[in-house]
Amino acid sequence: MQFEVKGDVMQCVVAHMQAGEEVRADVGAMIYLSDGVDINTKITGGIMAGLKRAFSGATLFLTHFNCTAPSGMAAFAAHYPGHVRQIDLNGDAWICARDSFLFCTPGIEVGTAFSQQLGFGFFSGEGFVLQSVQGTGTAFLHGGGNLVDYDLAPGQRLRVEAGCAVAFQQSVQYNVEFIGGLSNALFGGEGLFLITLTGPGRVTLSTLPFSRMVGAIMHQATLNTNHGGSGLGGILGN
Repeated sequence: MQFEVKGDVMQCVVAHMQAGEEVRADVGAMIYLSDGVDINTKITGGIMAGLKRAFSGATLFLTHFNCTAPSGMAAFAAHYPGHVRQIDLNGDAWICARDSFLFCTPGIEVGTAFSQQLGFGFFSGEGFVLQSVQGTGTAFLHGGGNLVDYDLAPGQRLRVEAGCAVAFQQSVQYNVEFIGGLSNALFGGEGLFLITLTGPGRVTLSTLPFSRMVGAIMHQATLNTNHGGSGLGGILGN
């Protein structure tokens, strides 16, 4: 199977399949497909596996795209602007944010990754659980803005704003850290807690998490509402 990434700041991935090949995607991720590719939405792996996915914030169902023609294609994209990252697994696992999974090949299991520390669930803003992708095959993840990769050495630590963590290898330890300081709490604008990621392992970060983008839009919308619009539109509206 061949994969083709299209676009710059609003990327999609096209899976080019041969007869009998299949990919499995999050519900609503498909944007187009060719003739000869059948669609079958079901609870992949049984009801317990589906419930685990739902508990982690994903969908209960996965949509299967099976190529029944000599060749076919299906394209997938996330619901907000960003980039995609291909993850090739050989029996290992990655931990990822709840909304980052896009699609995968058979042999990959999408499940639940329980937080290693209770405080992570209370203070990180990501809930008690994250998603995991594991097995043998290829998975595609998505993050807002651009994606930045770091390879952490054993014991090397990176402190990250919660929404910016897209995915990291299972070997990476994660926890939450209180920033501290009255001025930081009142005026810092970064929140009171950061996620700490400790190597060894690879980490993928997002430069524009969806939560931050939504927050900026809502803030601007509130300002426009309170001030009767902005710019020329606001002036004419008054």
